[in-house]
Amino acid sequence: MTNFLSFPRLFSILLWLVGGLVILFLIAPIVAIVPLSFNAEPFFTYPMPGLSLRWYREFFDSNVWQLALRNSIIVAVCATLLSTFLGTLAAIGLSRPSCPARATLTAILISPMIVPVIVSAVGIYYAFAAVGLLNSLTGLVLAHTAIGAPFVVITVTATLASFDHNLMRAASSLGATPVEATLRIMLPVIAPGVASGALFAFVTSFDEVVIALFIAGSEERTLPRQMWSGVRETLSPTIAAVATLLILFSTLFLATIQWLQRRAEHQKIAHRDQ
Repeated sequence: MTNFLSFPRLFSILLWLVGGLVILFLIAPIVAIVPLSFNAEPFFTYPMPGLSLRWYREFFDSNVWQLALRNSIIVAVCATLLSTFLGTLAAIGLSRPSCPARATLTAILISPMIVPVIVSAVGIYYAFAAVGLLNSLTGLVLAHTAIGAPFVVITVTATLASFDHNLMRAASSLGATPVEATLRIMLPVIAPGVASGALFAFVTSFDEVVIALFIAGSEERTLPRQMWSGVRETLSPTIAAVATLLILFSTLFLATIQWLQRRAEHQKIAHRDQ
């Protein structure tokens, strides 16, 4: 009994209890919205009079919602590809010992993560207005590339921190060009970091709404912007159904990112042992 009531034991129990309450407080709004997507009535009320899948059917049968979903997928995929390509190249350049002004360049590249998104949206709006990129998916892709690339830079840079650059020198001594050495030696090693950054960039683009409000027109509405418009105009349980699908989608992506990060850690340990 004395051992059970020892201070370390009580502190551990208290810590777990406080942590559980904090987690419950954070996820309660998310958990509360999920049952409402199955409400048989068009009201956000508890208790629910019945269960129905009508709001999910409305989402999949609505041309407006499907257009928004299609636009979100197109923009997110294109922005992810560009972010991954540019962010990986930038991270490789920053990882070189001879890179000048590395700290300054890194700060500039990750600044979209630090600057408030409304500030970025206003700046992008005026910049794109001057070149005719407003109300277009192209402009939205470029804007989302700018906010997604920093995630790739950070994850790839972190992965390159444990990369043995002697492998590149060895490949060069055996006659490989820098491009061949990068593709055959470096990229396979840093692939988990690249994939993690790409997933972060995809989720960031897919969930972004502020820039979409400034850049996109009526025909370029993304899923988050359509949800925003729905909340302002008609509060329908269809929004709860879409939110539930996005929660499941985000959870799947987070699980994938965690798996990739664990794989990267295992690779670091394997290379360290070698």
